[in-house]
Amino acid sequence: MMGVPLNYIARNLWSRRLTTLLTAGGLALVVFVFATVLMMDEGLKRTLVTTGELDNAVIIRKGAETEIQSGIARDQAGIIEMHPAVAIGAQGRRMVSKETVVLISLLRQGDNKPSNVVIRGTSDMGFLLRPQVRIKAGRLFHPGTSEVIVGSSIAARFNDTGIGQRLRFAQREWTVVGVFDAGGSGFDSEVWGDADQLMQAFRRNAYSAMVVRLADSSRFEAFRADVGEDPRLAQEMKPEQTFYSDQSKALSTFINVLGLTLSVIFSIGAMIGAMITMYASVASRVGEIGTLRALGFRRGAVLWAFLAEALLLGIVGGVAGLALAALMQLASFSTINFQTFADLSFRFILTPGIVVRTLLFAVIMGFVGGFLPAFRAARLNIVDALRAV
Repeated sequence: MMGVPLNYIARNLWSRRLTTLLTAGGLALVVFVFATVLMMDEGLKRTLVTTGELDNAVIIRKGAETEIQSGIARDQAGIIEMHPAVAIGAQGRRMVSKETVVLISLLRQGDNKPSNVVIRGTSDMGFLLRPQVRIKAGRLFHPGTSEVIVGSSIAARFNDTGIGQRLRFAQREWTVVGVFDAGGSGFDSEVWGDADQLMQAFRRNAYSAMVVRLADSSRFEAFRADVGEDPRLAQEMKPEQTFYSDQSKALSTFINVLGLTLSVIFSIGAMIGAMITMYASVASRVGEIGTLRALGFRRGAVLWAFLAEALLLGIVGGVAGLALAALMQLASFSTINFQTFADLSFRFILTPGIVVRTLLFAVIMGFVGGFLPAFRAARLNIVDALRAV
């Protein structure tokens, strides 16, 4: 069976440039929405997963989903710290960070509206356990003082977070002495200070969570069993990356459901538009179709020719939509994490997997929008079609 040449198919699209452009533009907008949703979800997950280290584990109160909801008494923290599975670092120090995590309200730059921000009480060991965190300006806070350092996202988006400026919360003034960069992780959206000072200021007598470095990762399950089953503790332990990844589940589900619902709704409109365009193309080329059949091209070849036009429209729209979505990587996005109720900043991330899924989505839209018109063209009777010549 003879096939219709691809250059013939491409020329037909080029001869109807305005219609092709408008139809591909509609498909591109749908693809843009679809790709942006996937990129947003990927950025959110990447931000929270990179917050954790592979060799670290987080310990929180059993039943708590976040550090803010958790509480670990000082005596419990002491028992966990002395567990033989905990790594021992330089100078015989146990690699454990006992931390206090609370929410404070800061005013955003531009609109001066309040937003919840995580403030984390930690220590120098907290920095040793998180090598991705680096001081980019100023210095680290001194232990035992009312000094804090702010993540790069906080410094860029909130008032009074520059070095030397003062923040007021917990009935104290806290001096900003440094800005740190956490490599795009969730820590960039936090304020850090001395754990003991923050516990005093917020009148707390228990830590929120503990971060421990394991001496041997193969001992994790035994360590977790000890922490969970010891009646003095009744705590829960998770790998740090798993713990922070779990923090994204509620927001990730919301983004996916909302975004994909919008994509489906918009795609129906785009496919209808492509279908109308292709039906109009068939109606205006009845004589041409008859000529092709008279030259020996069979129904399957005609079906493929018109279907290929629709698929090309989908590919053009997909590439254009992806190009627009790729520009979103230059911007950052902030929202409220539904599980911590704190402000979280992250970036849109485009991956090869998203590119493949997006282009496949665009091709499917082209196929669905073009199949019925192509079938109509293939079913035209040769004699009836030639009468239109």
